[in-house]
Amino acid sequence: MNFSLAEKLAIVKLIDSVILVDELVHKSEMSALQVLMKRIDFESNFILQARNIAYEQCLHILNQMPLSKKNYLCNQLHDMANADGFFHKKEMALIFDICSSIGLDAATQK
Repeated sequence: MNFSLAEKLAIVKLIDSVILVDELVHKSEMSALQVLMKRIDFESNFILQARNIAYEQCLHILNQMPLSKKNYLCNQLHDMANADGFFHKKEMALIFDICSSIGLDAATQK
């Protein structure tokens, strides 16, 4: 799937947020992030750049994406949350907020 630079930065920001929300960074999450880097073609420096983007701005960018890209994002968020083998309540709440903010029903995803 092809994403614009703005979309990639917004996606990376939200993926990073899911990784950090439970205050534990697992090796499996870093491995999953490496896989995602290859899938959507971004480099590790994107993470630092993405952290400087406001959460609301990310949602605005992603809300304008077509449904197929939104579904892809929601699935990637779920995959990242499950990468460590445990779907934390904070991860679940954040993913629900993100998906519902961009017009998706997070409960029906994954």
